[in-house]
Amino acid sequence: MKRSERLQSLTESLRRAGSRGCTAQQLADGFEVTIRTIKRDISALEAGGFPVWGRTGPGGGYGLTEMFRLPPVNLTASQALALSAAVATAAQAPFSDSARASILKVLDVLDPVSRRKAAELSSRVWVDVGPSADRRVMSALEQATIDQVTVNLTYTDAEGQTTRREVEPMIFALTAGQWKLVAWCRLREGIRWFALTRIQRATVTRHPCTGHQIEEIGRPPTLAHSVHF
Repeated sequence: MKRSERLQSLTESLRRAGSRGCTAQQLADGFEVTIRTIKRDISALEAGGFPVWGRTGPGGGYGLTEMFRLPPVNLTASQALALSAAVATAAQAPFSDSARASILKVLDVLDPVSRRKAAELSSRVWVDVGPSADRRVMSALEQATIDQVTVNLTYTDAEGQTTRREVEPMIFALTAGQWKLVAWCRLREGIRWFALTRIQRATVTRHPCTGHQIEEIGRPPTLAHSVHF
């Protein structure tokens, strides 16, 4: 880790520690450096205007004064680029509009140097994603999933047959590089997997879902997992 990145991460560690602070040993262990290096970094933060307090003896350590507040997001240029790349490659994913709006908020609070560096690095990452579902369709599916109400679909299957059906959204699943809506189909009276790009139209209803559980879908593939924070 470069020193500039370590200093930025160090301020985050001190902020998270709150009033209890962190000992030099804890910080050294966390960043895999020597205590002497941590003390030099603390001095650099103080010289840069960060209100760091220090206590000696039992219960001592370092922290930031309670009056000090960091921006809500404090990322390095490479971290901001990583988020931007992830969002760019997920253009087909559910809630991708929300993801793009979120990354703009992140970039807005970056310091000018990190923002400029992230912009320069972004030209070194290219992405080529496949076609996405209609944005109006996605918005309807997203809202129905959040509210757990049914949605009326106009769907064209792989054989080119088009049907209209009311479904209860259960999960979004990415499988074999393709996003699908897994839902209880009231027309077929069973769980069906709908490719998002084959959904021609989606209209949210006011009909509540009947409570089908995710476990009814069956066991996920070995490498599949849900999204966790």
